[in-house]
Amino acid sequence: MTLHAPFPAGRPRRLRRDAFTRDLVREYTLTSNDLIYPVFVQEGEKRRDPVPSMPGVERLSLDALLPVAEECVELGIPVMALFPVIDPSLKTPAGDEACNPDGLIPRVVAALKSRFPDLGVMTDVALDPYTSHGQDGLLDETGYILNDPTVEVLVKQALTQSRAGVDIVAPSDMMDGRIGAIRQALEARGDIHTRIMAYSAKYASAFYGPFRDAVGSAANLGKSNKKVYQMDPGNSNEALREVAIDIAEGADMVMVKPGMPYLDIVRRVKDEFRVPTFAYQVSGEYAMLMAAAQNGWLDRDAVILESLLAFKRAGADGVLTYFARDAARLLKQR
Repeated sequence: MTLHAPFPAGRPRRLRRDAFTRDLVREYTLTSNDLIYPVFVQEGEKRRDPVPSMPGVERLSLDALLPVAEECVELGIPVMALFPVIDPSLKTPAGDEACNPDGLIPRVVAALKSRFPDLGVMTDVALDPYTSHGQDGLLDETGYILNDPTVEVLVKQALTQSRAGVDIVAPSDMMDGRIGAIRQALEARGDIHTRIMAYSAKYASAFYGPFRDAVGSAANLGKSNKKVYQMDPGNSNEALREVAIDIAEGADMVMVKPGMPYLDIVRRVKDEFRVPTFAYQVSGEYAMLMAAAQNGWLDRDAVILESLLAFKRAGADGVLTYFARDAARLLKQR
């Protein structure tokens, strides 16, 4: 470690004296290029249904989503991530609707890429929005999530999304071997430019509750949990093993989820692998900050930017955040 002059020759506060000096020596900077905006899409027209547990977040029909996408382009947000709200009548034990080429997500992807070709579009590869039981995979007779049969369906889902024109598929299911299977299938079909952002270290977290409300899987999941495939919050070395496997299987980018409670994992992943590393500021994190801000306990704008800067400082190259548009607006004002 570099030695510094002792006081009084060394006065660290000199570098904090004024704004231009603080700007000059700042180690990490947040820009709109660091943001990915997750959105909830649903069928219908002129629909903007609020998510009660996520103040300010809505489930949008495609016609309502298009102006949001246009604003993302104007604000310099490079990627929008799509999460579907599926009609309960279409949910089945096997999540068949996930592979429907005429389904909600393929149609939304095609519309977005046609209208905004320079906006990156990312899709979730997982079955929980589509299954009648709310789990991310197929179940055996005991209720255990089957790995290999689930991977077969996930491959079909990823190919369906890629065919629709998506830029990035993001498997969030945590099944073993799914990155390799998806990459092999994409290559075999010639979809060599479809990127994979792997949810490599996705923990069985209590911070996902509002998201499950938003996509309508909470009621289906009931009192069940996802601990047999999502990671134990007490494990850190295991995250490195998961990331190593996904990189070896062909992931272009990796993700840690949730975000702020797992910044130590972000740092370990970045230091160990030095690959494009992302984190998801999940629904529970968003809800906490919004609730505190609405009660006047926190300065909303300040904590938005401070929390996102924390991801950058921890080593994240980008952040999925429901604050993306708000943050981009605030950054433009600086």
